[in-house]
Amino acid sequence: QVQLVESGGGLVQAGGSVRLSCAASGRVFMRYAFGWFRQAPGKEREFLAAIDWSGGSTEYPPSVKGRFAISRDNAKNTVYLQMNSLKPEDTAIYYCAASLSYSNYETWDEYDSWGQGTQVTVAS
Repeated sequence: QVQLVESGGGLVQAGGSVRLSCAASGRVFMRYAFGWFRQAPGKEREFLAAIDWSGGSTEYPPSVKGRFAISRDNAKNTVYLQMNSLKPEDTAIYYCAASLSYSNYETWDEYDSWGQGTQVTVAS
């Protein structure tokens, strides 16, 4: 399995931007597809974005499409989530996840490895 560590979270003003990073260990980074999820207090975990092995295919739910963008740098073993036009309701813990499969990318349990999460707080 690949080990994942998220970073880049913090406090940001509404309307601002944040780029989250997910660093993956191991030499098999390119075998994995990746997803980003978030969970706010009292709410269910929410799928945000997925990217395939090459970076040529990305998927987003309608709720964040156009505001969030997932990308990967295979040379750096890192996946990113660029978040723009942030709102207070984007406040949550953000997680990245890795999967050897690109099917069912919206489902948390379909992934093989998960990071510990990074907190993003959007102040109004």
